[in-house]
Amino acid sequence: MQKIEQEIKSPPPSAIAPSIGSSYSQDLCTTGVSGAVQTQILGFSGGRSIRDENCERIKLSKTIYDMGMKVAAVSLMCQDSRVFEAMEMAGTPCPYQGLIGSDAQESWDRNPQDKPEGVTEFEYRFRKSEQGREFDYRVYSKQEFCDEAPEEIICTTM
Repeated sequence: MQKIEQEIKSPPPSAIAPSIGSSYSQDLCTTGVSGAVQTQILGFSGGRSIRDENCERIKLSKTIYDMGMKVAAVSLMCQDSRVFEAMEMAGTPCPYQGLIGSDAQESWDRNPQDKPEGVTEFEYRFRKSEQGREFDYRVYSKQEFCDEAPEEIICTTM
């Protein structure tokens, strides 16, 4: 039988990834990312937290709504292009500098540069292909239609 004796003078090297964002709270809008690399000689570890701005927006909006400031809460949510477009498609435009309803929509139409980044400009056009031909359709208000075609019956009975 063979007997081997070994003397360990130091523990093996180890790089340990830091624990980021573990403050035992579910009410944070951050996510932790960390990592570590270890060789026989050298080790590195690091980490950082990443802010979730959409989570912050939702929490702020809920707090403002709970304080009774409903228009301000909707305005805050409307900073997200997805919410802005959903409100527009539902026919309830986002508030614009204190204006609501059709007044807000008119102001958004006059100031498209103020819309949140990423908002798609909707053109009321639909393409339909029929035997290789394309048709364009446009939705007019009655006033716009009558300005372009005043001879139509709908415009003569105003």
